[in-house]
Amino acid sequence: MAFAIRPGQTVLFIGDSITDCGRRNESAPLGNGYVKMVNDLIAARYPSHGLTVINTGIGGNTVRDLRDRWTDDCIRHRPDWLSIKIGINDLHRWLRNGEGLVTPEQFAELYDEILARAKAETRARLVLIDPFYISTDSSPGSHRAHVLKHLPLYQRTVDRMAGNYKALHVRTHRLFQEQLRRHLPDRFCPEPVHPNAAGHMVIAHGWLKALGW
Repeated sequence: MAFAIRPGQTVLFIGDSITDCGRRNESAPLGNGYVKMVNDLIAARYPSHGLTVINTGIGGNTVRDLRDRWTDDCIRHRPDWLSIKIGINDLHRWLRNGEGLVTPEQFAELYDEILARAKAETRARLVLIDPFYISTDSSPGSHRAHVLKHLPLYQRTVDRMAGNYKALHVRTHRLFQEQLRRHLPDRFCPEPVHPNAAGHMVIAHGWLKALGW
């Protein structure tokens, strides 16, 4: 498989804190996570590609937040490639019945809405990244086990949308679960939601592999 991204194209990443990763402050403009790693690895292997890489991730976002800023932070950039990583905040707020919660049904509706707009208003090819949780906890009554039990409700939406919109699908939760068969979670994260540098490299490698890097 040849590398899917062509020279001179624009690649936009949008999502929550895992995408943001400091891009709005000390690590501007790409953050210090998987987005920067993807950019740097592409430059290392394809130095003449001359890509424009944009990060519009915002920590704490849900898919509803993406919908509310979709015109400014996605559509107006007219990307050739659009990568979306969203879902873990939606799940956590739903489980806690918190402010701004997004039920699994609402997640599916809102995700479909933003993808339909992207298809109608841009020429972007889509890359959808699963929400993940870096844990194998199955102990009764554990919050982490509770999250893992309900995470597939949101992952199934990403899988369905990838099929409906002919998007590339990066199954990050599966990638981390494979790693956890051989390594302790601390190798990849201080807690299950926010990866460290090694965890971000797992995401970046999975993303690039999906695009034939």
